Amino acid sequence: ENREDMLSSKSNRLTEALEEANKLFSGVFCAREAALDAQFLVLASNLGKEKANELHSDMTTFDSLVFAEDLLTFMGINRIEVEENDSDSESISGYLPSDAWHKLGEETEKYFRRAPSFHYMLGSFKSDPPVPRQRIERQKKTTGREEKRAMPAQLKKMEESHQEATEKEVERILGLLQTHFKNDPSTPISFFDLVIDPNSFARTVENIFHVSFIIRDGFARIKLDEDKLPIIEPLEDNEEREDGHSAGARNQVVLSLNYKEWK
Repeated sequence: ENREDMLSSKSNRLTEALEEANKLFSGVFCAREAALDAQFLVLASNLGKEKANELHSDMTTFDSLVFAEDLLTFMGINRIEVEENDSDSESISGYLPSDAWHKLGEETEKYFRRAPSFHYMLGSFKSDPPVPRQRIERQKKTTGREEKRAMPAQLKKMEESHQEATEKEVERILGLLQTHFKNDPSTPISFFDLVIDPNSFARTVENIFHVSFIIRDGFARIKLDEDKLPIIEPLEDNEEREDGHSAGARNQVVLSLNYKEWK
């Protein structure tokens, strides 16, 4: 279809078609595809031949015999000595001096003064094309209820057990606080005596964490005594309403306690 365009000397369409065919040939697997590639090669060869015939060049054709004569003359062949000793030699067509090839080498050396081509000690860098990997389809992300269903049973069980353990520990501490307060309501309960474990810093941090839930939910409150030290006391529902300690009126603070202070 594009014969006229491809035969034009100003067009590179034939070269582009050959490069595209080389890329497509790497994916040939069936016999029919190989046959189409061979058919294209025949068409491209015919077009290339026609395009070469249409080229008009005024360049002088290369004559190997004339080049050989000029080369021997440059190297200093002595034909007179050969003619005198023609009977002694049969295959020798001339006499070359001992430095003939050295002279030719010095002349041609200036045309080849360039960096040597880079080569690899372990062979060519070009490797075989990588083996195509089998495509693994990724599962689409699910949201909402579907995501909860996809959660592993073991992980869900661990989360539930951890939450239940925290709730039980909070209830246990609240029960101890309420029992101690009922037994001796007149004696204030020191916050630090309640939460600090003398034998474990990690356990002390856990106790403070669990007590924070009791304060947040309004089951107890913390205030300062005469020595400006925190004390804790449980609250009843009616006390919370009377004092105005609603969920919106509660305050939260950050307690700093490092290992040195704990000791």
